[in-house]
Amino acid sequence: MPTQPTITVPDHPLIADALATCRDKDTGTVAFRAAVVSLGRWLGYEACRDWLPTLETRVETPTGATAFARRVDEHANVEIVPILRAGLALVEGVLPLLPAAKILHVGYRRDEETARAVCYLTGLPEQLPTGTRYLILEPMLATGGTLVQVLDAMTRSGADVSSVRVLSILASQTALENIGAKHPSVSIFCAAVDPELNERAFIVPGLGDAGDRAFGTE
Repeated sequence: MPTQPTITVPDHPLIADALATCRDKDTGTVAFRAAVVSLGRWLGYEACRDWLPTLETRVETPTGATAFARRVDEHANVEIVPILRAGLALVEGVLPLLPAAKILHVGYRRDEETARAVCYLTGLPEQLPTGTRYLILEPMLATGGTLVQVLDAMTRSGADVSSVRVLSILASQTALENIGAKHPSVSIFCAAVDPELNERAFIVPGLGDAGDRAFGTE
């Protein structure tokens, strides 16, 4: 059986509703974009659940009593890596959860003849800091080729893939197998896993081109 990365598909009615909005061919740009922002927020919440380090502390309440509490460690390094351009649509939902995070942009375009990803922009430094957690934003994992290229580049720059989490709206079984073959220790959070790709390497049933629909360029 092919190796697959750790995949989490949260069973949540709000995620399901936003995904339905994204899938619907009659959804316009404004509603589509809002649904993607919502998915970024809720999937980001799930991705952070057991990932962000916390510190135990005490706080004084309005009653004058002291309560034990936990706070996210403000010294924890988290960097968000949106894959342009579609990944930008998820940033607005994720950033309120991680307001202090740095953002590293990487850009890939799809070669329509080969369906392969071609890099045109990288904001990754030659050496990534150790001990940093990375959250990659890639709405559609069709073949997984773009994500594999990004993970390869991050690994060359010193990132530990086990500290990387990926937020996607949809993934295909093909993508999960391709990603798992190269980077089985990465964790992926998505709204659904679809069974197949069509002849153009688009996810089926899918939701169309996420970038075009989010930015109104269909």
